[in-house]
This record gives sequence, C-alpha cells and structure tokens, in this order.
Amino acid sequence: MLRRHQLPLYTYTVELLRDNTAALDIVQDTFAAAVRHIATLRDDARFASWLFGIAHQKCGQHWRRVRRDESLFAPVHDDDDLPAEHPDPADTDPRDLLLRREQTEEFFALVSRLPAAQRSALLLHVIEDFSLQEIATIAGVPLGTVKSRLHHAKRALRQLMEATR
Repeated sequence: MLRRHQLPLYTYTVELLRDNTAALDIVQDTFAAAVRHIATLRDDARFASWLFGIAHQKCGQHWRRVRRDESLFAPVHDDDDLPAEHPDPADTDPRDLLLRREQTEEFFALVSRLPAAQRSALLLHVIEDFSLQEIATIAGVPLGTVKSRLHHAKRALRQLMEATR
C-alpha cells in the first residue's frame, strides 16, 4: 500500500521544499512514522490524506530546522534528480513531447514562486487531486483557509503567466 503513494509523496515534497535530498528523507520519515502510528488511523478510506498530512508536518519541521541553522543555504531545485517522465507510446512526435515538457517545466517554475502555503494547497488540489476538506485536514487549517489559499494561488499564477508573456 505504501509503494502506491511513494511517487506522489515525493512529487509533493520536492515541489514544496525544492530540495530533492530533503524530499527523499521526508518521504522515508513519513513512511516510518505511518508504520509506527498506523493504529491511530481511524478511517482506512482516508489513508492517503492521513499520509500526506504526516508528510506536510515533516515539511514544516524541515523548514523550522533550516531556519534555525543559519549555515544552511537555500535548497536548489535540480531537474536531473527528478524521476523521468513516462510518455505514452502513442505520442511519437518529439515536437509534441518537447512542447508538453516545456509547458510542464514552465508551470512548475511559476508554482515554485508562490508562497509555501499557497503552493502546498495548489499542489495537493491540482496535482494530487485531494478534496478541499482533505487538504484542510492535511494542512491542519480550516476549510475557508484552504479556499483562500487556492484563490490567491490561482490569482498569483495568472499574474505570473501574464508577466512572462
């Protein structure tokens, strides 16, 4: 069951932290914590949001550690360490593949410029397909806060897209 969530958790944490090594550590720590605390899960149907909630908390702990240690430098997002994409074999035109990859990279570059709370809400909703209520549970905030973060994230993305044209 954990294997199915490994790549989505990694994708979420690497986009949130912009640090591949830290993201891998957090995914590992998340799985370890999930195994240790599986008895606290009350509803098996909410396993994914529970697991992402643990990862979200681990990301917050990571940020606090980084801020405390002044000797650490800002993490760099290195695309070479990201998992390779698996294109559909039916897509044989390399120009189409290149265009899609460029659009994806542009989207994530813009998303990375959003504040962490907005970026987290947007990634959980758009990429991981969690409901607004599940995102509220994961982030430990009220539903209205999630709605506000998504609204502001979408508005900021629109402005960033217009500025890059």
